[in-house]
This record gives sequence, C-alpha cells and structure tokens, in this order.
Amino acid sequence: MVLAKKNKDGDERVKEVISVSSEVTEKAHRRRFTGEYKADILRRADACTEPGEVGELLRKEGLYSSHLCVWRAQRDRGAIDGLGAKKRGPKAKANPLTEEVERLRRQNERLQRRLDQAELIIDVQKKLAHLLGIQLPKTDDKSGSNE
Repeated sequence: MVLAKKNKDGDERVKEVISVSSEVTEKAHRRRFTGEYKADILRRADACTEPGEVGELLRKEGLYSSHLCVWRAQRDRGAIDGLGAKKRGPKAKANPLTEEVERLRRQNERLQRRLDQAELIIDVQKKLAHLLGIQLPKTDDKSGSNE
C-alpha cells in the first residue's frame, strides 16, 4: 500500500510505502513433519559429503540442525514410528469405571471358583453320608436338589 500526500504546488509525493503482505504470519503455528519427510531429510543429510552441503539442505528446507539431532536420536533408538508427528496435549483419561469393572470381574471369578469348590465339597459329603447310612437333616433348598 502506498500513502501519498499532495504538497502546496499540487505535486503528489510518496510519503510512505507499506507492505501489506509480510513473511511473518499473523498467528504462529507449529510445524508438523511426517515420518516420511523426516526419513527423507535424514537420508539426504547422511548422503551429504562436501562441507556446507548439510547447511545448504537445511536452509533450502527451512530446518534447523536441532531437527536433525532429534530425528537422528529417534531413528537410532529404533523409533521409526517415532519419526511421525506426536499428538500434543494431555493424555486421554481412561474411563474411571473401567478399573472398577475389572476389579468386580476378578472378584466375581474368584467367588465363582469358591462356590464351585463349596458345591463339590457338599456333594462329596452327601455321597459319603449316603454310603455310611447317615441321615442328613432336611433343609429348605431353593434349587430343589436335596436328596
């Protein structure tokens, strides 16, 4: 944008030149690099043999040497998948009921095993009493399996 001002003689003089488009964006945003891009840059950087080639590559791509350091460390740790962009922000919280459900499921399994064991013992006692001729007292059994 150009601002102009007329003087007393009517001549128009340029007072100021304002550039509307600038290189700096209004709101900064974090750059995210894909795993493929990182792997490609690392491969190209490792292929550089002449002095200054890595710097030229970094300038051309708009990267910093720290990017290479971090990406190489990730690659060396075997975190090939780690070369991808990481999700930012807090970790998703687990459903609070999941832990309670799991605890109750384990308790239910444990109690079911104890019940099965108790029923087995009762059946053995009944058979033993029958073999020995011992009369067991009648009980109000809801299942109706009293012999």
